[in-house]
Amino acid sequence: MSREPRPPDDDVTVKVTRKPSYGRPRDRALFPAGGGMPPMIRLIALFVVMAVGVAGWFAMHEPAEEAGLMPPPRAEGTAVPGAAPVIAVRVAGEAEILSHKAEARTAFRFGPNQRILVLDFPTLLDQGLTLNRVAALVEKAGMPRNRVASDAELDAAIAAAGDTMGTYYYGHDYAAADLARFFALADRDQVRLRPEEEWLRALLTQEGLLAPDSMGSLISVPRAGSSPLIDDALRATILRHELAHAEYFSNPRYTAYARRFWETGLDDAARAAFRKYLASQGYNSAAEDLMINEMQAYLVHTPDPRMFNAAALGVASETLHIWQDAFLSGMPTGWLRSAALLVVRAAPGGVGAPGR
Repeated sequence: MSREPRPPDDDVTVKVTRKPSYGRPRDRALFPAGGGMPPMIRLIALFVVMAVGVAGWFAMHEPAEEAGLMPPPRAEGTAVPGAAPVIAVRVAGEAEILSHKAEARTAFRFGPNQRILVLDFPTLLDQGLTLNRVAALVEKAGMPRNRVASDAELDAAIAAAGDTMGTYYYGHDYAAADLARFFALADRDQVRLRPEEEWLRALLTQEGLLAPDSMGSLISVPRAGSSPLIDDALRATILRHELAHAEYFSNPRYTAYARRFWETGLDDAARAAFRKYLASQGYNSAAEDLMINEMQAYLVHTPDPRMFNAAALGVASETLHIWQDAFLSGMPTGWLRSAALLVVRAAPGGVGAPGR
C-alpha cells in the first residue's frame, strides 16, 4: 500500500584447550632388560594399562556441558557469534496482531494461512529502511527492474514523489520469489545493503522464504500512532489490505479467481479506471499481475474511505458497490472471504441491500 541500527552482537569466544596426550615410555623398573616378569604379573600389568587408557579416553572426551566448557543456553531471539541470528516468530491471528503494540520489529506467522509472514514495525521509518528498496524494485514506476537501486537513487525517487523514507509506503507486501530475486540481484551487483535489510534477509532465510520453491509471502504494518494519520482504524485497514495481497501470493485458488474477475467480471472501462488510479499512486501500470493484485485488495479489502473510495477511482458509489458485491459473491470460501463479508455487512446498506 503506497502512500535504527541493530546493536552489535556480543562476541563471546569460548576457547577449549585440548587435554595433552602423553606417551607411555617403557618403565625399566617394571620391565627389566632381562624380561623375566612372571606371566601372572604380566597379565595384571596389562589390565592396569588398559584401565588407565580407558579412563584417559573418557577424560579427554568428557561432554563439554559437564566440563563447563559450553556457553550458557541461548535466549530466544538472540544471535550466536558466527551463526545466523535467531529471530523470534510466533503464530497469531488478525485480532492479536492488531492489538499488538510493537516496541521493536516483531514477526508473526499468520494463523489462518501460515505461508504469510507479518512484520509489525514500531515506526514508519524503520519499516521504510527495511522494505522501501524492495518496493522500488518490485512495483514502483520509473525504477529499475533488473537491478537493486542505490541509496542515492532511492532517496531521489522518494524525494521526487514528495515523500520521506517513512511515508513512501504505509504497508508492504511481497511474494517470496520477489524477495529472493531482490537479494540475488543485490549479491550479484555487490550492493551494500542497510543493516535493516540484512536483518530482513536473516529472517527470510530462517523462515524459508528465500528457498527456490517457497509459496510464502511477506507483509508489513506500522504501529498505530507511528504517524498522526495512522490510528487504530487505519492500521486495521492497512493490515487487511496487505493480508489480501499475501493471500493472492500464496493461495492459487484465490489468485486464479482474482485474475478471472479482472478479465471477465470487469469491462474495459472498469479496468482502465483501476489502471489510472493505481498509476496515480505510483504503481507500475504496465505490470498486469500487479494491477490485478492491487484491484482485488482495494476493491473489497480496504474498508477505510481515507485510503480508497469511489471518488478516488473516478466512478459512482453505486458502480463501485456493484463491483464489490460481484467480487464477494463469487469469492472462494476461506478466512479472507469470511473476514471481508463481516466488514461489508457491517457497513451501511450491507452486501446486496438496496442502495448498497
